[in-house]
Amino acid sequence: MVYDVGTPQHATHVLLMHDELLRALDRDELVLHYQPKMELLTGRVSCLEALVRWQHPDRGLLLPSEFLSVAEQYSELIGPMTSWVLRRALADCTAWTAAGLDWAVAVNLSHRNLASLEFADTVSLMLRESGVRPGLLHLEVTETALAYDNEMAAQVVGALAAQGVSISMDDFGVGFTSLTRLRTVQVSEVKIDRAFFADLPGDDKDRAVVRSFIDLGHSLGCLVTAVGVESQDVADALVDAGCDQAQGYLWQRPCPWEEVARAFGSATTATASNSSTSDSASTEIEPATSGPGSQGAMNHP
Repeated sequence: MVYDVGTPQHATHVLLMHDELLRALDRDELVLHYQPKMELLTGRVSCLEALVRWQHPDRGLLLPSEFLSVAEQYSELIGPMTSWVLRRALADCTAWTAAGLDWAVAVNLSHRNLASLEFADTVSLMLRESGVRPGLLHLEVTETALAYDNEMAAQVVGALAAQGVSISMDDFGVGFTSLTRLRTVQVSEVKIDRAFFADLPGDDKDRAVVRSFIDLGHSLGCLVTAVGVESQDVADALVDAGCDQAQGYLWQRPCPWEEVARAFGSATTATASNSSTSDSASTEIEPATSGPGSQGAMNHP
């Protein structure tokens, strides 16, 4: 091997981050922020997507892009981290339900979570312990995560769907596996990346492409959600194209669920007045984990 001065530094960083994350799980240093999914026609919140952060004792609040790629390299990290996020998200869902808010909760999964049917059993146990109805839990996976082990991933997703848990396909249309996977996996929602609609209202071709994605999702019996909406013009164009839901900075940056409740708990129409809430340093698409199919568990957008 040829010595590369960057390699030892990177390896040292990964090992240090690994040890710090293990301690963070023991010390309960992780926190959840949420971004609402908005029904475009009614303006009501239908679901909150859980997004993990790390309240680092020395470096402050860290976004997923700063630590999830390390977590996904080690099964002893991503498994416990996913379990922590699920438990906390279900506990928060119980809290806002008790406050009279009929919102579902969405949690992102890693491809590692789909490697064994034991994960479906774990989710079932957590639902029973929390008392949350299975239909209020939405689990989001990317198409590339499903491609890792097609047969096993499909079995795990099928077992989750059989419990009544809703399955969402994130990054729909980004790769070529979307249509193939939708034929074999029980999916109730597809999420379209902003790359496909950022130029709306645009020209006729832009609108035709977006409408074709939305029509395809509807033809497959799925709700269609647009991710990363930042302007009212784009939101209006998505409504015209028949999109069901959207999320993005137009309505709310990720923040504690109590802040979402204060902004939308009694609102009947969606407004763009909340872009200055917490997480002001976050980027639009945070996950940026490394490697093909890397779906940083709990890491969007």
